[in-house]
Amino acid sequence: MKIDRGTAERMEDADERSAMAREVREGLERAPKELPPKFFYDHRGSELFERITRLPEYYPTRAERRILVEQIPSVIAELRPRTLVELGAGSGEKTRLILDAMRHTGTLESYVPIDVSAEFLEQSARRLRTDYPGLRVEPVVGDFLGDDPLPTPRYRPAIVAFLGSTIGNLSTEQSVRLLTHVRESLAPFDRFLLGVDLRKDVRVLERAYNDSAGVTAEFNRNMLRVIDRELGADFDPDAFEHRAFYDEQHQRIEMHLVARGDQEVRIPGVGEFVIADGESIRTEISRKYDRRSVERLLDAAGMGMERWMTDTKGWFAVVTAVRAP
Repeated sequence: MKIDRGTAERMEDADERSAMAREVREGLERAPKELPPKFFYDHRGSELFERITRLPEYYPTRAERRILVEQIPSVIAELRPRTLVELGAGSGEKTRLILDAMRHTGTLESYVPIDVSAEFLEQSARRLRTDYPGLRVEPVVGDFLGDDPLPTPRYRPAIVAFLGSTIGNLSTEQSVRLLTHVRESLAPFDRFLLGVDLRKDVRVLERAYNDSAGVTAEFNRNMLRVIDRELGADFDPDAFEHRAFYDEQHQRIEMHLVARGDQEVRIPGVGEFVIADGESIRTEISRKYDRRSVERLLDAAGMGMERWMTDTKGWFAVVTAVRAP
């Protein structure tokens, strides 16, 4: 049976909504309740996160950028990669530092950004095609946390980048599974580039997730707007308060949405859920690392650390890793 493109796209959309409904139901049935952070990222959520990265309290983007500006040119000159594969690409602003270094070295041929937000990803791809004539930009819309293998680079050597300390949003099990997929995609001369947020003064950490302008709070509540739109739910995002705090025991920031008053939420085809006054839904964790914890994580996935690069304050690190023999 031949399936036309429109039908195939509708089937794919239906599969994605079904998977989303399953994850939402499972998350709201847990005690305590939680929802996966990937549901932040529709087009508006991606734009809100880009605003967060420019806030004075949010240091990770500036610290990581400083490391890339100061150290990535020498890394690229040594490795001479022809392809950059980026997980959770977003707007691609930091990506340009890597692409510029590859262009300067004369090896830039291909860029493969992977992200869950199709519209945001395509806008970024259009800008990059304009700004980098001749660059093959091949965006991949998808959840890189799934079981599918990563795209095979068209040209090698390649760098697979996972920046922004997004790995901190994952459990240890999820992190090892993802890094194992990365390792399986690496050829002997390829490299993995990883950004990680480091442990520091709790006051600095908590300010970064509780900005005075309220952008992070709006980003947090955007998850409920995404679920309302995609699944026909009747969450009232304004009936939930943003809360973020540092958990010393697990060495991570936790973000929650806390109910202001009793809530009854209906999600067609999923169920009805009662959320009591003061009850929270955890929407994100952001784990913080030191060098040893990163080495252990890479080792568990069959990779070895090659470089450890930090900003002058020691607040953030960018790591290169290789596939272990």
